[in-house]
Amino acid sequence: MAPPSKPEKSAERKRGSGAQYVYNILRNEIIDLTLEPGRPIDEIQLSERLQMSRTPIREALVRLAGEGLVTTLPNRSTVVTNIDFLNLHPFFDAITLMYRVTTRLAADAHKASDLEVIRARQAEFAEAVMAQDALSMIATNREFHAAIAAAGRNHYYEALCLRLLDEGRRILRLYYSSFDDRLPREYVDEHEGLIAAIEARDIARADELASAHADQIVAQIRTMISRDTRHKIPL
Repeated sequence: MAPPSKPEKSAERKRGSGAQYVYNILRNEIIDLTLEPGRPIDEIQLSERLQMSRTPIREALVRLAGEGLVTTLPNRSTVVTNIDFLNLHPFFDAITLMYRVTTRLAADAHKASDLEVIRARQAEFAEAVMAQDALSMIATNREFHAAIAAAGRNHYYEALCLRLLDEGRRILRLYYSSFDDRLPREYVDEHEGLIAAIEARDIARADELASAHADQIVAQIRTMISRDTRHKIPL
């Protein structure tokens, strides 16, 4: 992949803190896989590229480490955290369970105001899909499922769901990449089905749809990472 381009100074930078500015840039580049897993992060180069001192860069790296996006090595250097493809199965099991549990709870415990928030997040997700904006799709998908988790009114499940959603952002990036960022409309409509089941307080249907929603994502990612891309070479 080409090295990240040097960002221009903007009003956004002036309004936000230096650490937040650095964090936003690095987070997006890591999630978008522009900064590849395992890639070293050079604070000096970052300082020159972003025209910032190393203090806000270090603050941003601490925050990214807390989210599992970067790893500090024993020699105190920092690298982009690897994606552990060999151990994706436990993650898939966990995120599937969280989709099911939080959607079931939302069907049982939601209030009318929760549905308004969920629908608003779905509209934002659909807009991101139409724009083929992968980073926005990842962010709005997170907020959609976060709104469902909040509607379930169990803060333990909600916290675990948010953690898994955050840890899975780069996995989701691979998922959207498998469609060249052109997510089929049927997968947007899956969210609509979840909303309908929640609104109807149909717990069994909510569970069934949440499980199917997770299953198709998992199947697509597994197909993508297991695809044999070798070419026959005559000898």
